[in-house]
Amino acid sequence: MRRHSQAQAWPEIRAGIREVGILEMELYILGTRLFMIVETPLDFEWEAAMKKLATLPRQAEWEDYMAMFQLAKPGASSAEKWQLMDRIFYLYP
Repeated sequence: MRRHSQAQAWPEIRAGIREVGILEMELYILGTRLFMIVETPLDFEWEAAMKKLATLPRQAEWEDYMAMFQLAKPGASSAEKWQLMDRIFYLYP
């Protein structure tokens, strides 16, 4: 499977992520698990943002592409693949 380099990332995806209010996003892979770290404003509403993001250009194609790297049921929704985690430690003061 081919992964995107920073220079090859789809501009529509970057624009959509910013359009819904996400300030920064990082994706990491470990085997068949993807980990996403996002930075958002304090008043960010995750469900509303993801609903809007799903309607933006190339988003469905991006979801299909990311599914190749994740172990999930066929046809799993984005909400089923991406689960919110509780942070249990951070070093910042």
